[in-house]
Amino acid sequence: MKQFIFSFDDKKISKLKNKKNLLGGKGANLAEMGRLGLPVPPGFTITTEVCDIFYSNKKKLPTKILSQIKAEIKKIEKKTSKKFGDLKNPLLVSVRSGARISMPGMMDTILNLGLNDKTVNALASKSKNLRFAKDSYRRFIQMFSNVVMGVEGHLFEEMIDNFKLTKGVLQDTEIDASDWDGLIENFKKLVKEKTGKNFPQDVNEQLIEAVSSVFRSWESQRAKTYRKLNRIPDEWGTAVNVQAMVFGNMGSDCATGVAFTRNPSTGENSFFGEYLINAQGEDVVAGTRTPQYITKKSKKESGSKELSMQEAMPKAYKELEKVFIKLEKHYRDMQDIEFTVENNKLWMLQTRSGKRTAKAGIKIAVDMVKEKLISRKEAILRIDPNTIDTLLHPTLDDKVKKELKGVGDLVSCLFKDLLGDLGNFIKGLLGDLVENLLDAALCMIQDILGEIMKQIMSKVNAALGILKGITGAIKGARDQIQGILSKVGDFFKDGFNKFIEDFPTVKVPEIKVFGLPLGLQTSLGKVSETLGLEKYVKDGRVEEIPDLSLLTPFGMGKKTSAANAKITKIELKNLLFPLHSIN
Repeated sequence: MKQFIFSFDDKKISKLKNKKNLLGGKGANLAEMGRLGLPVPPGFTITTEVCDIFYSNKKKLPTKILSQIKAEIKKIEKKTSKKFGDLKNPLLVSVRSGARISMPGMMDTILNLGLNDKTVNALASKSKNLRFAKDSYRRFIQMFSNVVMGVEGHLFEEMIDNFKLTKGVLQDTEIDASDWDGLIENFKKLVKEKTGKNFPQDVNEQLIEAVSSVFRSWESQRAKTYRKLNRIPDEWGTAVNVQAMVFGNMGSDCATGVAFTRNPSTGENSFFGEYLINAQGEDVVAGTRTPQYITKKSKKESGSKELSMQEAMPKAYKELEKVFIKLEKHYRDMQDIEFTVENNKLWMLQTRSGKRTAKAGIKIAVDMVKEKLISRKEAILRIDPNTIDTLLHPTLDDKVKKELKGVGDLVSCLFKDLLGDLGNFIKGLLGDLVENLLDAALCMIQDILGEIMKQIMSKVNAALGILKGITGAIKGARDQIQGILSKVGDFFKDGFNKFIEDFPTVKVPEIKVFGLPLGLQTSLGKVSETLGLEKYVKDGRVEEIPDLSLLTPFGMGKKTSAANAKITKIELKNLLFPLHSIN
């Protein structure tokens, strides 16, 4: 029988011609790292030939492939002393794509496969970490449900965000095991609601469906668009890599990260990358947490106060440093690396030649000639002709770039903190009017909104106007933007405060969506303190606000019925809809 699947340590791999064509870049590199003696979790690669078979077989895996997959799982079980679906020491695996040319983010990945309602308890018992087990299970449900079952990923994230808001925490790491229990049940209910199916509990079914989904992702719209833009032939197909899981989210002695052996932006010969303690791989790039730098040098240059990996995990970092050097010498090119630290032990998950800017590409090529890693001819061939044009145009000096970044950060802060909080304040305030106080006169509400929006836009336009002439006056612009922020604050603290200081008040309800409180009272507390309305704040919450329903076109003290004003809830909501653009 023809071999369609290869273990990472299969000796036959060394004899294969065009390894990347058959195993994909990821599979070939995992096998090569293992051959070099680097710490690689055991696993196997389902070849690109199976991708062709899959599509010619009506997008189904034939029996002969399923039997080989089952046999390879047995090999991983033997190497790890774990068993797939076991209720004492369960084996969990990742399922990832692996085309012959890197297509980052274009195809699907599933982690923690092998968890269900029973194995999650076995994982908790074995790891002696209940929170870690529950966190791993919810991640698996999210990924599998999205990739395999077609449930939109943002629906799960919204559930998590609403829960964090209710609990008053900011990070996923602040959610405990009992919290995840409740969210897991809600996740499964969501899956049932959206698909009409229960979340699968059979681990073998999970594996086959995951492998099939990764093959299907080769023909996803985003993958096809990427191939077209990068001139990658459709017939190449993708391999699939199944690998034993190692965990970066088991505690403070665990981490995950991505790194380059050289700076991909400048070409500088120094390690560059980011990592997160107590996290899984997707956390680094998902934006849910802020990654930290791996080296003290990068940390210092960025002005960060958080510990670098070099400081927080010196033993693992030293091992990683040796891996960097070994891989770059072996491949004779800058490497893009993914790694995990589990209980202070380093594991390598991927290496590939890293993408770089045109400027960095030239510097790296020249430096590697000097270091005698490559020849002059190889250096010239490595420069993409399509990128040369970018070097023939004027560019900003690096010092100016840093100043621009500082101004950009300031502007971002201005928009996010001022307009975001203000938008939430107005929407919360008027949302309450819409639902409970429809006696408010429409024309007066419009007048109030119009004035507020006019003031906001004048400040925004002023900020944008300043940035037009930023080239010659960066520091001055910084000062002016700060001045704008101060003036906007003064406008609301003085004008708005005086406007409502003698108003009667009305209770602020604790509005709920899907049974979860939105934290309106707490949000209003933060905004009120910013606007100088401390008198309405008690213990960080606002339980009453000025009764704007008393406003009419003719002054205060008289109510106009919604019916007489010819206002409906829908009409009023439609009129207030532009407020959503604030965020």
